[in-house]
Amino acid sequence: MTEISYPFAETSEGGGTDLVTQLQWQNMGRMWGGDRIDFRLLSETYPAGSLPFAVSVTNGRTIHVQPGAAWVGGFYYQLTASTTVDVEPNPTDRGRRDTLVLRADMGRGSVNLAVVKGQPAASPIAPQPQRRPGDIWEMVLYEITVPERDGTVQPSLRMSFDMPPAVSTVWNTRATAAFLPVGTLSYDLDNNGGDTQYEAFNGRDGYAITRHFGKSRTYGPRLVNAANVPGSGMNYRGRWRWIAPNVVYFSASIENTSTRNITNTGGSTAIGITLPHQANGVTGQVITGKLRNPEVNGQLPNLIGLWGYCWRGSGSTHLGLYMQSKNALADGLDTVRSLPGKSEIIVSGTYETNIFNE
Repeated sequence: MTEISYPFAETSEGGGTDLVTQLQWQNMGRMWGGDRIDFRLLSETYPAGSLPFAVSVTNGRTIHVQPGAAWVGGFYYQLTASTTVDVEPNPTDRGRRDTLVLRADMGRGSVNLAVVKGQPAASPIAPQPQRRPGDIWEMVLYEITVPERDGTVQPSLRMSFDMPPAVSTVWNTRATAAFLPVGTLSYDLDNNGGDTQYEAFNGRDGYAITRHFGKSRTYGPRLVNAANVPGSGMNYRGRWRWIAPNVVYFSASIENTSTRNITNTGGSTAIGITLPHQANGVTGQVITGKLRNPEVNGQLPNLIGLWGYCWRGSGSTHLGLYMQSKNALADGLDTVRSLPGKSEIIVSGTYETNIFNE
């Protein structure tokens, strides 16, 4: 039979079987989830010895292992009482790296703790776990530093833990996240209200959209600290998207299609452009852009490099715009004080927002 499927209530002529072999069970079990410790990390910190399979060392080479449970190569394992394992001596003049693993041995029909011995070397490397379906499958719990001349061994944690499963919602994703475990990824698969589908993370710092899927969102950028802005003859274009928690990519364009030269509100005040989200103000942030002035109006060149600056402080909702002094290179940057007629400001970049109110 070239087609096999399982498990069904009874064997069928189409290749379906009602019982599974040990290997067939492992093939199914490995598809249910990767190797992991059956423990979810929900607290900010964990005291030493409080995690499953916590260890301590006595007599230089004896490792005491506390109870725990894990999923290994498609099989569930429980250590219900503390036990010990011994690390082989290392009388050589070079160090060694061993591993403490959970080993699913299909030949023995069980999962057990084991120490896998590495090779002494000037720069020792721990052995990689074996992962052979139907034979040996290992999950590393600790990497063990084994010093030369039988020094005291030092285990270092290498466990991977269980995490809450991701969920999807159609509405009220943020409100729903408040009832989910810390560490849950949520997916808003609706686009109600014109929003884009997105992924969000409910972490210890709070709720944060981690990334937008599909098309970018639009927004209407506006000029800040600008006088005599015409009511018509202006084109405002903006796009943005979450690309990581608390991080936005955006691009914005403000085009003055009129012949009026827009000026600042006075003195050396910098004309600015609004952002799609308030910027984090812990350090201050810089975005680059350009001013396109094809008709060379307002006594400015036809193309000017711009630097947009979010000032350090409580967090800015706009970029203040700066340009190289038109008088002399040695004069450094000047504030942008006008947007000439028939010109356009374009800025784009990535910046950290302030959704955590820092």
